[in-house]
Amino acid sequence: MGLIAGLFFHWLGGLASASFYIPYRRVRLWSWETYWLVGGFFSWIIAPFILASILVPDLIGVIRSAPSSSLLWAYFWGAMWGLGGLTFGLTMRYLGIALGMAIALGYCAAFGTLMPPIFDGSITTLILHAPGQIVLFGVLICLTGIGVSGMAGMSKEKEMPEEEKKAAIKEFNFPKGLMVATFSGVLSASMAYGLAAGKPIASIALEHLTDAGKADLWQNLPSLVVVLWGGFTTNFLWCLYLNITNGSGHEYFATRTKAAEPEKSESVPMLNNYVFSAMAGVTWYMQFFFYSMGETKMGKYSFSSWTLHMASIIIFSTLWGIFLREWHGTSSKTKVLVAVGLAVLILSTLIVGYGNYLNTLPQYAAAAATN
Repeated sequence: MGLIAGLFFHWLGGLASASFYIPYRRVRLWSWETYWLVGGFFSWIIAPFILASILVPDLIGVIRSAPSSSLLWAYFWGAMWGLGGLTFGLTMRYLGIALGMAIALGYCAAFGTLMPPIFDGSITTLILHAPGQIVLFGVLICLTGIGVSGMAGMSKEKEMPEEEKKAAIKEFNFPKGLMVATFSGVLSASMAYGLAAGKPIASIALEHLTDAGKADLWQNLPSLVVVLWGGFTTNFLWCLYLNITNGSGHEYFATRTKAAEPEKSESVPMLNNYVFSAMAGVTWYMQFFFYSMGETKMGKYSFSSWTLHMASIIIFSTLWGIFLREWHGTSSKTKVLVAVGLAVLILSTLIVGYGNYLNTLPQYAAAAATN
């Protein structure tokens, strides 16, 4: 039941990640950097700290007693993730939700899943034992599904008239979007490295939870707080830079837009903008809230959580793209590719889950322990 719960939590996280950008579509008359930073305060600072404080006894004590090297590396990788994350919104801005996430998360899935076991040496055990081989096969299937989703996006790019692209995605730009998605995807994998670096923090949190008689589900939340501090730093500096260079800093407080002729200025829906930005930020954080819960249920191959997370994000983002008519006007061939990509991604999550299940069986667990 633990693995089933883990898969369920990862799917919830994927749904949250695929949905977080939707509230931003309701923000009006604010620059990207303004609503991104407002939402970021909730996703990187407010929500992580409040939820971790509620669920983990003595959160501040846990962080203070953690090894300084773990705190430093968790923060550093969070900052690197932030560099990728701040361009993640631009990916969807130029490519749309479905295609943007498919390309960016393809890179993110490959780097974020495979690099941790390579660095800690556990990749050998994966290769030599059946459960690990099945998990790696599931990762390969996931990357295949991402590739098929990318093919669907490229097919869409060739087929759709320019006016239809602009109607669905106002700033559609495939070359620029591809470049941004590559940068974003590679660096966004740093979130996996940051959470791996924060394992000593999670171990201390687990002791506190055990002493308080609470569930181990919450042990990764303090690590996530530190990683997101790093992410906040890079996002804050970049958005502040854009606020200054674009002259958009006044938007946080101005109730009307600037205009050369005062009568042409528009009233800014400030409450609406703050509420929807906050909704987007909290929704974004919930992906890693559920991710951190799911990882605790995946056993020895917890690194595979990253694959499950990426696959579920693309599944739900593709469904959102269908709902928002981003695939409207495409051929049957493209729609078949979308369907096949979804099916392959769902299959990959089942294969990875099965590999994790096999590793819990006594005969396989004993074999892995001797290596």
